[in-house]
Amino acid sequence: MFRLFFLTIALTISLPIHSIRSEDYLFQLQTDAVEAGKSPVGHWGWEQDNYMKWGTHSNRLIPVYTFGTCKAGDGIDLTDYQNENSPYRNTASVRQIFHRVPPGTVNNEAEYFDQTNIYDIQLAALRDGKKHIILVVFDGMDWQTTFNASTYKNQQVKYDSGRGSGLHFQDYQAQGTSQFGWMVTSPYSDNGKVNVDHQTVSMENNPKLGGYTAAIGGPYPWSIPTELEYLIGKGTIEHTYTDSASSATSMTTGEKTYDAAINIGPFGNQFTTIAHLAQKKNYKIGVVTSVPISHATPAAAYAHNVSRNDYQDLTRDLLGLTSISHPNNPLSGVDVLIGCGFGEDRNQDAGQGENFVPGNGYLTTEDLLKADSRMGGKYLVAQRSEGVSGKTLLEVAAQDAIDQQKRLFGFFGVDKGHLPFQTANGDFNPTIGRSKKAENYTDADLFENPTLSDFTAQAINVLSHNDAPFWLMVEAGDVDWANHDNNLDNSIGAVLSGDAAVKVVTDWVEANSSWDETVMIVTADHGHYFVLEDPQLLIKSTEEGAKTNSE
Repeated sequence: MFRLFFLTIALTISLPIHSIRSEDYLFQLQTDAVEAGKSPVGHWGWEQDNYMKWGTHSNRLIPVYTFGTCKAGDGIDLTDYQNENSPYRNTASVRQIFHRVPPGTVNNEAEYFDQTNIYDIQLAALRDGKKHIILVVFDGMDWQTTFNASTYKNQQVKYDSGRGSGLHFQDYQAQGTSQFGWMVTSPYSDNGKVNVDHQTVSMENNPKLGGYTAAIGGPYPWSIPTELEYLIGKGTIEHTYTDSASSATSMTTGEKTYDAAINIGPFGNQFTTIAHLAQKKNYKIGVVTSVPISHATPAAAYAHNVSRNDYQDLTRDLLGLTSISHPNNPLSGVDVLIGCGFGEDRNQDAGQGENFVPGNGYLTTEDLLKADSRMGGKYLVAQRSEGVSGKTLLEVAAQDAIDQQKRLFGFFGVDKGHLPFQTANGDFNPTIGRSKKAENYTDADLFENPTLSDFTAQAINVLSHNDAPFWLMVEAGDVDWANHDNNLDNSIGAVLSGDAAVKVVTDWVEANSSWDETVMIVTADHGHYFVLEDPQLLIKSTEEGAKTNSE
């Protein structure tokens, strides 16, 4: 029997009374945790007295929420991949997924499915003629991260397992079509040996291989493993955990690969993504992210590269320009690309190979000019501009793109290449995390940048013009950045920001389409390793509230 991650918290007993906390109590909770090195609220990793033991990904099972018309047997319904239909109950299916049978991975009682099934659902939707296919990826958001955000937002513990409630994507039912499940995210292997300049990869360095053993890791996303270090690839059975490149590739191509690969297989072959297939059927293609435009997840929507770090070339693929992976016949490019990376200049970058151009690390000046419609390119470009409202700038650019029948490219961000981090209480005043440094934003940073919700709204406006079918990826990438930084305040804020973007999508579908012709998947690419010990510490305490809670 697997314990819940906060087993000692009984929801039916009286709740403890905590001292009165400041107005931004989560800011203070996070600050105190970092300064003390431990916290009663929980810890990142498996050591209770070490708040920042672990700062990267884990092999946790990941929640999946689907929305849209469902009919068992059509490939769009989650029941086609769950329980008795789980690929993990069948040795042949496991071999097909991993190209071998990882030890302990076949499970005759598996209720979960695989990350590659996210691609299968999208492919089935495309074949069925669904008009709008939308993949929302909360980078790094496991069940525990979602629980934290829900508890904080609702100021109460509303559940201890399952789908959960309190966030929009948890509660929204899409006219009775929403379903819930969970999936394995483990990759084919960890990093291969790559040559960016020649676009080659080798597995000769014997990388650690993927797989998932529910008997150790647990059968549910809310389980605690029987061996705590199993989730980071150590223990009786060693299964490596994924990075965002490999996991996003799985969701957009249906193929497992090595960590750091962008739609490239472990033997160097290029994969076709669901966006490529949709584009061939005359769907418009959109990619939106709160982090740099060619980071792993948005790049995996469309680009090819043996390394996720070759940012300028990945951007070229997204914009339909000649790249290291498509030197003679460039890809067509996406119809809408909105994200960040603006102002991130560097003189050198070893990860980008010999063709790296000093300047912006994600977008060269030459490539920007090639893309710009004013210079004969395909894109109406909206860049962060001094003294100009980012929200208004993007809205005007989107309308101009519609009027001029152009594509849309939005390029924004602050220092380090992302949108300003929204914290849990909705402001933009982050505190310290693992880095021991808090980000600070100027008034201009907030005024000159749209939000992820703004990105999403304008992307849909352009993509849906003239009633066109479209495929859209929306990435709330700042969840991952917050969790890497062991920053609970930023993490909750990032989930709430992403949840607001999901509501933009559902509001648009209700006003302009229907769930008969739309399929949306809301999920994450992988988890981290936060363990919550006392959920009540995520709830603001007052004398009156404490008295109420204790009754």
